[in-house]
Amino acid sequence: MKLKHIGIGFATVVYFAGMAFAQDNATVITPPSSIGLASDFGVNSHTNIHLLIPPGGLTGTPNTSGPPFAGYLYQTPASAACIYGFVTSSPASGCNPNVVTANPTGGSKTIAIVDAFDDPTAANDLGQFSEQFGLPAPNFQVVYATGTKPPQDITGGWEGEESLDIEWAHAMAPNAKIILVEAASNFNPDLFAAVKVASQMVAQAGGGEVSMSWGGAEFKFEKFWDSFLQTPGVVYFASAGDSAGVEYPSASPFVVSAGGTALSMNLVTGNFQLELAWLNTGGGVSLYEPAPSYQSGFPGLTLRATPDISFDADPDTGVWVYDSTPWYAGGQVFGGPKHPWLIVGGTSVAAPSLAGVVNAAGKFAISTNAELTTIYSLASTGTFTDVTYGVCGFFDGIIAGPGYDLCTGLGSPHGYNGK
Repeated sequence: MKLKHIGIGFATVVYFAGMAFAQDNATVITPPSSIGLASDFGVNSHTNIHLLIPPGGLTGTPNTSGPPFAGYLYQTPASAACIYGFVTSSPASGCNPNVVTANPTGGSKTIAIVDAFDDPTAANDLGQFSEQFGLPAPNFQVVYATGTKPPQDITGGWEGEESLDIEWAHAMAPNAKIILVEAASNFNPDLFAAVKVASQMVAQAGGGEVSMSWGGAEFKFEKFWDSFLQTPGVVYFASAGDSAGVEYPSASPFVVSAGGTALSMNLVTGNFQLELAWLNTGGGVSLYEPAPSYQSGFPGLTLRATPDISFDADPDTGVWVYDSTPWYAGGQVFGGPKHPWLIVGGTSVAAPSLAGVVNAAGKFAISTNAELTTIYSLASTGTFTDVTYGVCGFFDGIIAGPGYDLCTGLGSPHGYNGK
């Protein structure tokens, strides 16, 4: 396997996704929790979530099962399972979210989700999400990393992150136990203290995964935190970020870096057509982390490259999330008890979803290094879909193509083999 040549280039990509028949004037809202500030550098982490508001918003009474609002092409657990080959669906369904109903059925042991602040409606939201899509009742627990309930994020963004993370980890591994470990704040020492708690709980439960959908720009002393990501029996996942460049902890060689793709859906039939790189996915070569052994097949690479693997993250082809805690962004209110259904994108979708996929595969590697060694060694055997279209990075200078690339890594999951 070789690292694809990375250079300045141009590719024309045309794809249609989102609402059936039309997607004009949709609005993407980035909550304050997903905006990295200069003062955060090396100190605080941010979420990687974005809301998509379709033209006119979501109006009317939601459906009581399946897609909450009919006629859209945003992803459900069943449509994602169809697209990524986790279930056998009729070819006639085309993986149309309004048609497919077969959900993933796997999962065991434990997935721990680490996020900041308290989500007071987490259990309710996960239960409502599961009931809506016909998933098994969740085995769910909330843990306060310090032993004391954290405050809420006044913007609601971190609470929205938590709803997304627990719901899509459960969607991909419905029989796994989901533990939400809430850090006292998004201050990095608080978040990594929560990672330590999550790691201990997963290890004590017999192994599993820890998902971190947050991060920030790389900083000189980031390798100090790598020691928190090496608990035996635990495989770690982190979002690659939602803008050009590399984030930490995604850059750590001790995590599976989760990049983002977009899903092309036919506007007439609703069928899945093609997966391509998401324009805004994070990815690149680390400034500080050495190249790990599992990337030794890339000649000349001396520093860690991200992402490793990818999953749908484009808000235009986003996923349904139930969140009854209000979000505040741009002077508007989203979610909340009156309008809890949201369409969400960002690599915050990718990390917990991929953690669920690996959990459902049932192999349970002894470490992230072992997991990624397997993934890289078997990627060329058809266990991943090589995403060969699209661009990302600064000046759109990274082009997705055959083999590993810095937009989508090795590609997206294709079934459970090799994971």
